[in-house]
Amino acid sequence: MTAGSTIRTRSEKQRLSRRNSQLAGAAGFVLAALLPYALWHRAIGLVAEDFRFELDYLVTGWTGYGMMVAGLLFLVPVVVSIGRSPNSRLYPRARNAYVGWGLSLYVLGLGLASQVASITRGATAL
Repeated sequence: MTAGSTIRTRSEKQRLSRRNSQLAGAAGFVLAALLPYALWHRAIGLVAEDFRFELDYLVTGWTGYGMMVAGLLFLVPVVVSIGRSPNSRLYPRARNAYVGWGLSLYVLGLGLASQVASITRGATAL
């Protein structure tokens, strides 16, 4: 070690650059947006094929997907603010709340959508 050199901590070594953080966040967001269609494109097609404006149908068939969309909408400000200073205009004041709501809604929506997919799979077998 030379005089004047500093020791880098583990957190500094593992920190991504701002650009890489933004790319990773955007890629994760796109993957999360495409995941429901990749997993349940057939179930979505079956539910959409019988579309009607009835409360029971809308609640049972589309709530899970709606929750995932709402979760993704909560995550948009978080993805936009990645790598920015907390003093930046584009940095949301309640960033952690957005993350909490976004992830909670998305995961709950995944659970409901998987149940809808299993029901439609069973209905097509009959």
